[in-house]
Amino acid sequence: MQLSQTKEMPQARVHVAHPAMAMIGLMIGAFVGMFSETSLNIALPSLMTALNVSQGTIQWLVTGYMLVIGICMPLSSLLSKWFNTKKIILFALGAFILGSVVSAMGAVFPVVLIGRLIQGIGTGLILPLMFSVAMQIFPPYKLGTVMGMAALVIMFAPAIGPTITGLVLAKFTWHYIFWLFVPFLVLAFIFTLTSMENVYHQTQTPVDWLSIVESSIGFAGIVVGTTMASDAGWLSLEVGLALLVGVIGLVLYARRQLSLTNPMLNLRVFANKQFTVGTLLVMLDFGVILASMYLLPMYLQRVMGLPVAMTGLVMLPGGIVNAAVSAIAGRMYDSHGAKWLSRGGFVIAILGVLILLNSGAQSPLWWIILGHVVLMIGAPLAMSPAQTYGLNSLSGAESADGSALLNTLQQIVGAVSTAVATSMLALGSAKAAGQTGLTIGSHFGFVFVLILAIIGLIVAFQVKKPQASRDL
Repeated sequence: MQLSQTKEMPQARVHVAHPAMAMIGLMIGAFVGMFSETSLNIALPSLMTALNVSQGTIQWLVTGYMLVIGICMPLSSLLSKWFNTKKIILFALGAFILGSVVSAMGAVFPVVLIGRLIQGIGTGLILPLMFSVAMQIFPPYKLGTVMGMAALVIMFAPAIGPTITGLVLAKFTWHYIFWLFVPFLVLAFIFTLTSMENVYHQTQTPVDWLSIVESSIGFAGIVVGTTMASDAGWLSLEVGLALLVGVIGLVLYARRQLSLTNPMLNLRVFANKQFTVGTLLVMLDFGVILASMYLLPMYLQRVMGLPVAMTGLVMLPGGIVNAAVSAIAGRMYDSHGAKWLSRGGFVIAILGVLILLNSGAQSPLWWIILGHVVLMIGAPLAMSPAQTYGLNSLSGAESADGSALLNTLQQIVGAVSTAVATSMLALGSAKAAGQTGLTIGSHFGFVFVLILAIIGLIVAFQVKKPQASRDL
């Protein structure tokens, strides 16, 4: 009886001998990529002093990394139509290892920056492939759990980044942050080499170079413009021009993709309402997370006066809770779907932000930890179900495009939300001097996070229960 039921269950789109082992390499690579994206925030002051560069210059270690990620992500779907899946992943991990070594050995800013740009190639290819490969090699009734583990990778890395970086900087130089990546990436390389198989049929879709140029200009304009806005202001000429070029580039790119018979990236997946709603929820949730992860270390160090190592430790409980909830949320999706999980997640996230908004320089640390923990319950509770809800509505041929689009938009939202949070921080700080101004600025930033969470809750009411064949 049990055997008969198992045979009747829908199977994976592509059979892989050891799907769990195949995913380990991708998940390790994605974890290191996301860790690398956020871990440098707490180390920038040390790097600025060591490399003898200004605040605006050192920010390019973060901006340049995100810029390359944004350019490479849309290419992941195209590459999967030309090259063996295993070879793409091995190339991405190899690029990440090379970039980490270059940055770790760098003694001057240009060398460290070159290493960061090479790292961005690895992350830009690995992140979308992690989700799209999972959609192919696991049966639908296991996707919630698997996507929950993938979401854990995405959510836990930014949460644990400040803690690990703070501890490393307390005992070692900044070089060890980059050396820390290498053994994990080598392990991921070994798992991929031994367990990954080809997942996609290579159709060798013709390469449209104009599309690549348009997407590169578009993403570059948006990321560079939003990054410059934190220093130059949103109304400055250079920021306006960069954003205008970015928007024009993306509009031209979108129009070309919709007109091509074989587009580089199939934007028609947005005609699927379920995918569009899931993507919006993921974007808003990711904006909440990255803006909070930027604001909270600044708040703890500049307003409450905590040292770097203590700041990391204060953020540790939230990181642990984040990991646990991410895994649990995936399992809960398998039995309950995304409808109530996404709504409940944003409600809890709103409560966490409200706790942080009701804090000040004299607040006890346990109150800040409580706000962070509550936020880290809500955000991952919504993230994994929303992502699975959106991607599970796509067919096998569309899943690579959907994953590349979703992850690319995540990076754009991450850059924009961090830049807006920085601007809110500066705006509030200008209203008063010293600690009072920093407190006001931090609260302005958390108000922006609150707005994102409220919009996310509103969008979550568009989540419907999908057909059983798609959901489970």
